[in-house]
Order: sequence, then C-alpha cells, then structure tokens
Amino acid sequence: MEERKETTSSGRIIPRSGINDRIPYEHQKKAMECMDRINSGSDFSTLVVLPTGGGKTYTAALWLLHNAIDQHKKILWIAHRQMLLDQAAEAFQRYAYTETIPHISGFRYRIISGSSSHGRTIDIRRDDDLLIVSKDSIGRSLSALDDWLAGEEELFLVVDEAHHSTAKTYRRVIDYVRSKIPHVKLIGLTATPFRTAEDEQGLLGKIYTDGVKNNAVVHNDVGITYQISLKDLISRRILAKPVFESYQTEEQYGQELGLEAWESIQHLDTLPDDVARQIAGSALRNRLIVDTYQKGQQKYGQTIVFAVNVDHAIALNALFRKSGISSDYIVSSIRDAATGVNVSREDNERKLQAYRDGKLQVLINVNILTEGVDLPKTGTVFLARPTVSTILMTQMVGRALRGPAAGGTDTAYIVSFVDNWDEHIAWVNPESLFDGNNEFSDNMADRIQREVRMISLSKIEEFATMLDSSIDTTALEKVPFTQRIPIGMYAFSYLEENGMDLSCQVMVYDSTAEAYRQMMADLPALFASFGVTEEYLPDDVLRQMERQCRDTYFCGEMVPPYSSDDAVRILKYYAQYEAAPSFYTFDHIDRSRLDVGAIAKHIWDEDMGQRKAAEYVESLWNQGDDNLLRLFFGRKLYFMHQVEIEKTKLAHPDTYNDTHITYDTIALEDLPLREIGKLNPQREKELRDGAFAKARTSRDTYRCACCGMEVASRIPFQVDHILPMNRGGKSVPENLQILCRSCNGRKGDQ
Repeated sequence: MEERKETTSSGRIIPRSGINDRIPYEHQKKAMECMDRINSGSDFSTLVVLPTGGGKTYTAALWLLHNAIDQHKKILWIAHRQMLLDQAAEAFQRYAYTETIPHISGFRYRIISGSSSHGRTIDIRRDDDLLIVSKDSIGRSLSALDDWLAGEEELFLVVDEAHHSTAKTYRRVIDYVRSKIPHVKLIGLTATPFRTAEDEQGLLGKIYTDGVKNNAVVHNDVGITYQISLKDLISRRILAKPVFESYQTEEQYGQELGLEAWESIQHLDTLPDDVARQIAGSALRNRLIVDTYQKGQQKYGQTIVFAVNVDHAIALNALFRKSGISSDYIVSSIRDAATGVNVSREDNERKLQAYRDGKLQVLINVNILTEGVDLPKTGTVFLARPTVSTILMTQMVGRALRGPAAGGTDTAYIVSFVDNWDEHIAWVNPESLFDGNNEFSDNMADRIQREVRMISLSKIEEFATMLDSSIDTTALEKVPFTQRIPIGMYAFSYLEENGMDLSCQVMVYDSTAEAYRQMMADLPALFASFGVTEEYLPDDVLRQMERQCRDTYFCGEMVPPYSSDDAVRILKYYAQYEAAPSFYTFDHIDRSRLDVGAIAKHIWDEDMGQRKAAEYVESLWNQGDDNLLRLFFGRKLYFMHQVEIEKTKLAHPDTYNDTHITYDTIALEDLPLREIGKLNPQREKELRDGAFAKARTSRDTYRCACCGMEVASRIPFQVDHILPMNRGGKSVPENLQILCRSCNGRKGDQ
C-alpha cells in the first residue's frame, strides 16, 4: 500500500454541532447586515473597513460561511502572506457550526502558496469549495483556476489587506476571474483603505465601486459597505486606547554585517545568530527593559515581552525575578541546542494559565504569542525585538488592544526599545500601523509628540555619524540645526516578493524637498523610459533607475545627504501601485523649540561658566513629560553634543565658515562627474545643468546629441563626455553633452 502523509493545507471540514460561543460585537453584526444588503444584487465590488483589532477575518469568514459555503458558492480568498492565509483557514475551520451552515454536510478547503507547508496551484481540485491562495502563487499561474472556475455562474472573491489590491498582481487576478465568471462578488478587507496617495485612492475607487450608505446600496463611488473607526471601537470600549512609548537603548548593532545578512533581515525578518546573541546578551539593554517595567509597573500591569530568542527570554526572566517581579517565559515546544532548554506544550500552557490567573505579571515570549491565545488582561506589550514585518508588528501590538467590553483594559501601552543600526533597515514603527486611523489622538499635542518621536528615530544614524571620528561631519555640522529637522515625510508600505509587508518613512528636508517633488512628478516618465512594467523590479534595473534619479534630481549640496535606499524604496512602491507615495508635512511642529543654536546663544550671551551652563542644559533636558527636546533627541548625549557644536560655532566662527577647498593632487576636471560630486556637489550640479541647458530646444525639449530624440523631461537622458576621459577628455562644459540611454549604451559598447 502506498504510504501517505497527512497535510493540513487541504481537507474536508465537517460542521461542528452546538452553538458558536464567540458572539459577534455590534459592529460586526452591523457589518454583516450591510453585507446582506449589498449581496442582494447579482454581483458587487466593495470594501469592509475594520481597524486593527476589529475582527475583519472573523466577520468575513462567518458571513461567507452562511452566504457562500452554505449556498454551494465557491470562494477565492487572496492574501500576500503565509500567516494571513493560515489565519483565514483557521477562521473558517473554527466557526463552521451547523447553526451557520445548516444546509450542507461539509465543504472542502485548500491553501496554496510558495510555502512547503501549503499546496501548489497544480493541486487545485474541481470540488474544492474554498481556495485560500497567495497572490503571487496564483498570479503566476492564473490558468490553474480554469478548471476550478469552469461552469460557475457566481464566485465570491476576497482580497485580504485590500489597500494592497491596487498592486498589479491583484488587479491581474481580479480581471482574470471576471473574464471567466459572469457574476463576481468582490470583497476587500482592510483596516486602512486610504493611507496611500490620492492617485492610488482613485485607483482603489475603480476596483471597489459599490457600497452601502444610509441603508441603501450605492454605486460608482469608492465602495464601502461598512466602516467603523478606531475611535469608535475605543469609545465602545471594545479596543483599548494605544499609548506609545519608546526608549533608546544606546546599543549599536550591525556594523560588521555583510550583504547576505542585511538581505536576511530585510526580506526574511530574521536576525543573524551573532547579532541575536549580542542583543540577548546586552546587560545594559536588558537592564533598561526591566527597569522601565519596574518604574511603571502600576500603569503597565500585566505585560507581554517579545524577546529576540530563547537566550534573551532566559536572561530577561532572571532579571525580572531578581527585581522581585513575577515572570516566566514561553517558547516553541522544542529543545534548544544552545541552551539545553526543553519546553513542552504542557509547560507553556501551565505558564499561560498562571498569567491568566494573575500569578505572573510579565510573560516573556519567543515567536509563539502572536495569534490564537486568549490573554485578555494584557495591558502592555514590550517590543524588545525589532521587526520589518507589519503583520508581525500588528500581531504583537494586538495582544494588548482588547478593551474593557471585551474583557481587557482601558489603555494599551506599546513600549518600544530602539537600538542604533548604522545601515538603513526599515524596522516597523508600531505607530505606523495606525497611520490611517489616527482618531485615537485626543489633541494636537499627541499628534506632535507622535511625529517628533518618528523624526527622532530618523536622527539616530546622523547621531552615529557625528560620533564617528573617522568621518568628516563638518559640512553637516555647519548647517543650522533647524534645517536638519525634516519638514515632512513620505509614508508608505509595499510588498516584497516574498510577501513581506514593509513600512517606510522617508524624511524630507529643506535641501531635498524640491528634488523629491520633481522625482515624484516624473515617476511615470521614469518607468516609461526604462520600459519596465513588472511589479517586482530586477535588482540591476532597480539600481540603474536609482542612479538615474540620483543624477537627475539629487546633485548639489544636500544635508543630510541623499539616500539611495530611500529612492529604491520609493521605486519599489511605484512599481507595485503606479502612484507616488503620500507626503505628510510637519508644519505644525514648532522647530524653534528644538533650536539648539538658540540654546547655545543664550549660554554665550549670559556668559555662563562651564558649571552653570551644564546645569542649564540639564534643566532643559529634565523638563516635563511634554518636553519636545527629549522626544526629539531621544538620547541626552546627542542633545548635549549638538549644544557643544553650536557653542563652538559661536566661539570659533572660522571653524565652520571657511568653505574654501584646495585640491593639491588632481584637478576636478580630470574626475568623472560622480567623483566631482563627492568633493564638490554644487560643481557636479552646475556641470550637469549646463549640459542640459545646451541641449534645450526652442520647443522646451531636450535633444539627444546622437539620434536627435526630443523629450520634455530629463529622465531619458544621461550626461556624456564628448571625448571620453580615457582618451584625455575633461569634465568641463564644452566636453559635455546629453545622450538618450540607448545611444549612451551603444557608445559605451564601442
């Protein structure tokens, strides 16, 4: 007999007898009633908007069980992450009761993704009733749906995290299904439908066209059948009010990491073992975590700490207990080879019950407490591990969001411990999960504090640069400090090819604002000139496009300097959504309150001695909790360092005013343009601008010096040396021309 292996990725679900013990909240009942109304038509395309913690998956699964599965209608459920697929399948399995599906004896489900624990598109069977698929797996094999769809008159198509459904692959799947089925009922589930750019909102409105307003079905609008705000769920006490705190650990990681390690972090959300060991073994960092809890124990209450690994959990647990705090840790039920710890499921459940019973104040968790465990009295989460995954961050934060009406707490404290990483890693800021739902902010002061903390995180790398004696920071330091405070940011999220959902905040300064404005306006032309239409750009093309952006927009003096990583993230976003990310200004932040130059001048004018000046700076730092200085600088050392720089400017103005540069060994004209830019950014800009000015026609276009192609934008062109440098050509205006990329490429091949 052929040996068989059981798989959880597909099977037949038999309805449970009895009554579902999870009773929907009023907002979930209302959402299902509105879905009943819109379902009266033969087809529809609509959004259901429930904020983080509002129960989107539960609400949709319960409604679909009754209105689709029980009516012998097929469901295609699409998401971009394996975890989301598993959660959807679990919801259908858990809530399949006979009271919900009374007319059938059972139904078949199948999960499809690139994961080894899931099925493949080739496994799809005609008799599957529920397909839960990753958007990339099905996007690459749309024809695999043909037999499954054949003969069907009606289909329910669900897009989870529907704010991503404007991405090319989602649109392609939707269009394909509509070409095969006469009546498609499209349901988008999301917490934040409009956290993206206005252009993308318009595209979202083209996908979701039907909604319910005033108990009536409406069409040709951004179709929302039901929507409730985070503020409403908080006011109903279903969700707790999130309060965000962050603490700088003063620890630095990642200096020695290679490209492979960075890729592992960015794309797999996996810390290299040596870095994880450093974090776990940091006595100062661990003490900060425990001391923070101990000082705020009364307000924090029962707290879940998310640790990096088993070593970290053990170390933290020992410190908590030594400090007189009842704690324990739970980890996956495996033996850890490094520590020798063997934790069984029974051990975990015993500790969980002790936490539920109030016998433990702190429960330390390693990769296990993200979903499916009921711990209603949790009032706080400590984020002692970083993540690049918005899904994982949502699950960690969600452990504390249960409100009083749901057996939880009034307030949820979300406490982050922020390390210093020299490289640009897009760690998820927990506050970004609520970018589209900021109603929980009571006033402008809350909003300012939130945004100042976000800016503060962006300053960490600048701080590291300032303290690195091997780096010349004179150019950075001579710029007035208020000009080094961002004027706004581009905030957005995009999907990596493996389904990782990355949140990004690209800070914009006075010196880069115009460059970013031009870049955003020219993104359509940039992509057209490269002829790329893929949702995921090949690395070589991505780097070519980034270099074009740098040469076109970001030449000249820019402080802080242009970041290629920021440009790459914007390009990845546009490749998926064909829209520029949203820009948020910081206009309402009073930058003068952060002006260390004014503080230094006061010290200078008052002729304070060293002791008096130190006491004055200390008093400013120790002002009340709403003190923007502490919020912005985060680190006291950074604040004091900046004051000292400004005092030095006043005492020795020539140190920062002397901008004369003498080149003893090589003339600028003998260097390539990019090398010139490293020494004199303004000169590079002048040379490039001059080459384009020479090529400008009376029709306000630019003309390729080789083929004569004319375009109004600079995007398709590159500045070229007429006489190549390897043949004695100079980087001087008379030896520069512009060529289209095709002509420049052919010239380079000759």
